[in-house]
Formats: sequence, C-alpha cells, structure tokens
Amino acid sequence: MAAAPVLYARDGRIARITLNRPEKLNAIDGEMPRALRSAVEEAGRDDSIHVIVLSGAGRAFCAGYDLERYAERPRPQDYSQNLPWDPMLDYRGMSENTACFMSLWRSFKPVICKVHGYAVAGGSDIALCADVVVMAEEARIGYPPARVWGCPTTAMWVYRVGAERAKRLLFTGDLITGREAARIGLVSEAVPARELDPAVERLAARMAGVPRNQLMMQKLMVNQAYENMGLAATQMFATVFDGITRHTPEGFAFKTRCEQVGFKQAVRERDSGEPIAGTSRLE
Repeated sequence: MAAAPVLYARDGRIARITLNRPEKLNAIDGEMPRALRSAVEEAGRDDSIHVIVLSGAGRAFCAGYDLERYAERPRPQDYSQNLPWDPMLDYRGMSENTACFMSLWRSFKPVICKVHGYAVAGGSDIALCADVVVMAEEARIGYPPARVWGCPTTAMWVYRVGAERAKRLLFTGDLITGREAARIGLVSEAVPARELDPAVERLAARMAGVPRNQLMMQKLMVNQAYENMGLAATQMFATVFDGITRHTPEGFAFKTRCEQVGFKQAVRERDSGEPIAGTSRLE
C-alpha cells in the first residue's frame, strides 16, 4: 500500500500534521489537499488539542504541485484541458484544493507551520494559510509559477506583506530566504536550521497552555478583519486566474515544453530570466 500523503499524530495538547511525500519533496498530488483537510478537522474535533503543528517530511516542507503528474503528462487531465476550455470545470477543482488549504486558516485551533528546505508554489499557499510560520533561515519560499502557469489561489501574499511587496515577489516569481521572509513580515520568525525544531516546540508549548476558548476567540477576531477586507472574493478571482494561466498561449507553450524535455528543464527555462515565450517559439 502507498504511504498516506499526510500523517496525523496527537502529542498531549499538540496535534502534529505532516505532509508525507518525502520522495517528491512533498509535492501536492490529488490526495494531499483532502488528506490535509481531514487531519485538520480531526484535530478540530479533539477537545484535548489546543494547537496544531504542520510540517513536511524529508528534505523540504512542500515543493508545490507535482509537475511530473500535472505538467509532463499529455492533455487532457486535471487542471490542463484541451480547447475549448471550460473555466468553471477548472475552478471547481482548484477551489476545492484552496478550501482544503484554507482549512488551516479556518480551524478553531491555532496552526504553526514549520518550514525547512522549500515552501514554493502551492507549498507556499499551504504554509501561508497557517496562523504562524517559522522558517529555517536558509529555507526558501516563493511563487515561481507567477512567471507562467500559476496564480496563488489563497492570495495570502498580499494580506501578509501588503500590495507593493506582494507585487515585487509575484511580478518576478523570485524565491526569498527565511531570513528575508521574516524581515518583511511574510513569516513570524526565522532561525538557524539546527534551532528550527526547538523554536517551534517552545512556541507550540506556550500556546498549548492557553485555554482553547481564548485561542479560538483571538483567532476568529484577527481572521475576521481579513474576511472584512474581501479575502473570499480575492481568492475567487485568484483561483479563476490560476486556471486561466494554464490555458494562455504561454501556458500551453510551457505545458508543451514540459512534455518535451521534462518539467525540471522547463521550469529552469521559465525561471532563468529570459523572456517568456508563447506557443510559436516552443512548437
């Protein structure tokens, strides 16, 4: 039997949720979003749990969607249709994934996300839905598909760092270190890699000593401020746009290139800084 894509364990007042595809750097497949939501809901039903710690097994937190599955394989398939394209079919699937990631945000229990290695693309969507993110200083976070083939469906970049810094990161798709992410307020804290586990454990233990009702009220109050800013509407646009990015001329060209040379080479070309080409250049 295949290993579960998400692991769940209870440790006193702490629920530990672990993304568990380490051989793929915890890349997101069709099962992981729903398994993540199921684990969050399990923690929510357990009155002994006060706080959730989310992490990734192996060498990284999460490397985004599994492009070997979604980009290298020929169309049609999930999130990559032949033309004519039905945007609502795409939206239905991606909005469900976004809702799964947002289960972290909507959980009544506070969520600490521990990031080592990478939290990129869809992996950054997951991490930024947590309440508090602690990163290793040299870990990397970013959304490279903003260059081609993606729009961050949770839209958490702008809510965490404001318009100008979000634009700076999304106009380039650049990755930044945990150190820089903490400096600009994208994440709560960055520590040396050897101190990451102890730092998260101290924070989780500190939160775990607070009554559940207090934690719930503080989280609901802060979250409601973002809901009042139109978070749900922004995410709807972002999720529709995400589907559009995969069906533009450049999106089709990137997909074709992935099929020709593999997604790793196609991603290197996309992120190299050279101008992004449309279909005609890559046919």
